[in-house]
Amino acid sequence: MADNASRNFRKFVLIVDDEEVNRKILGHILEQEYEVMYASNGQEALDTLHCFSDILSLVLLDILMPVKDGYQVLEEMHEHAALAAIPVVVLTSEKEAEVKSLRLGAADFLTKPYDTPEVILARAKHSIDLYENTSLIHATETDPLTGLYTKEFFFEYCEQYMKHHQDTQLDAVVMNINRFHLINALYGRHFGDKILCAVSNRLRHSEMVLEGLACRYDADSFYLFIPHTDDYDSLYHSIVIGITELIKDGDMRLRMGVYSNISRENDLEENFSWALQACNSVRSEAGYGVALFDDLMHDEIIRRGTLLDGFESALDEDQFELLYQPVFDIKGEIPRMTGAKAFVRWNHPELGEIMPEEFIPLLEENGLICRFDRYVWEKAVRHIREWIRETGVTLSVGVNVSRVDLYDSDITDFISDLVLENDIPEGVFHLEMTGSAYSVHMDHVTEGMNRLRALGFKTSMGDFGTAFSSLNMLNKLPVDVLKIDGSFLQNISSDDRTRRLVSLVIDAAHSLDMTVEAVGVCSESEYEILRSQGCDLIQGFFRSEFFSVSDMTALLLEKKDEIG
Repeated sequence: MADNASRNFRKFVLIVDDEEVNRKILGHILEQEYEVMYASNGQEALDTLHCFSDILSLVLLDILMPVKDGYQVLEEMHEHAALAAIPVVVLTSEKEAEVKSLRLGAADFLTKPYDTPEVILARAKHSIDLYENTSLIHATETDPLTGLYTKEFFFEYCEQYMKHHQDTQLDAVVMNINRFHLINALYGRHFGDKILCAVSNRLRHSEMVLEGLACRYDADSFYLFIPHTDDYDSLYHSIVIGITELIKDGDMRLRMGVYSNISRENDLEENFSWALQACNSVRSEAGYGVALFDDLMHDEIIRRGTLLDGFESALDEDQFELLYQPVFDIKGEIPRMTGAKAFVRWNHPELGEIMPEEFIPLLEENGLICRFDRYVWEKAVRHIREWIRETGVTLSVGVNVSRVDLYDSDITDFISDLVLENDIPEGVFHLEMTGSAYSVHMDHVTEGMNRLRALGFKTSMGDFGTAFSSLNMLNKLPVDVLKIDGSFLQNISSDDRTRRLVSLVIDAAHSLDMTVEAVGVCSESEYEILRSQGCDLIQGFFRSEFFSVSDMTALLLEKKDEIG
């Protein structure tokens, strides 16, 4: 029993030699301490390796063999992570073969003929122990799925790489599998892992050919650090081929960003952040996915950094200016101004006037949008109060509410207190969510808007008619006003299908007791069509431009008898 138990824990060694006498000599020596397996040529060895890679601890490999020689075996082992981890002791008597084998990953050598069993056993034990100790270290520096470096070790090795390649121009490359979450959702995580392994195998090949370094940075992103090349088409297409062999539909694309000839004066991670910027610039629907970091992207990074750095000062120095565009009731014969929508411009001291389309997404990405929105609400409420005091007109004003705002537990208290402290009548301060806000976590957004409506606030949904909205949403929206986006109205004067569709939306909203407001109305013909279809409100340059606070005050004084 004891002997059987000890045999169960003995390690396995594969002897590969086309000479039977050599196999028998080595086998007789090694079977004293190991379980021994045999192969008589390179192909037979690879078949055995693929079947038993999980239990093999060592390979003794002859170089000169039929079918496939030892060099070919070493090359193929290097291509597979599971096989590359098994140490190989080369059987040879030629110094030239030793050097070539070392370059292909061999761990040690045994010189023919085999005349000292103690030396053979000692070399076998040394190779196995070294492999096992290295594996413990290697487990912490490589990604267990792909076998590539983890990001921490990757950057450490990149620093060493640069020290030993002082005169070499180097490129930072970032690759991302766009829409990878769809692969996991449609085909399962196991298939998603196959995609990641296919990409990493191609990268490992590229890493070896280009003499660089590669890592899996996060779930679906990879970094590559290589000597400069102008041929990124070949690299890109070689990796894409590895993916398309597995999946042939359009659910996924590979994006690649390159920062060519990196600056050694910059932090290494900063160089990769610029490659990432180039990668993210590739549109998901693009047929070709390679972008090189250039001066325009560099200027964009500097500009974004300048805006973020200046945000606190902008709040303190009141650099954000509120402008207002009137909203008109068109149900009667003559349009009547009945409210206004607040817009924001950033009057930056260095960059000039910044449009919200540029800085709002930046604030959202960096967790600053809630502070900004509260700042805008406070200013808008003060303006409403000033207009009531100076003109006697109570004008309804609409402001944007971000989806992120609704995650603040005190959002309802903040808005309620703001309105009460400034003595603003109920129903005057309107809250608008964009259609895109309802496309993610709709239940949470709906719950938040319902809380605000219960407190007497009027709510609206903007951007209806864009990619994020649908007729199916109407029944679920807790809003008082449905705002049809201007892009939805572009062809209303010339296209009968558009007219009928807009009419359908208006009728559907009215059946659900919603007021309909058309945004971006630019012409008399659009106005007349919308009015004939029963649209309630319009906003756009056809009726009015944007007004500063002081100009709005003057307008209210001039039109106070017509406003209602």
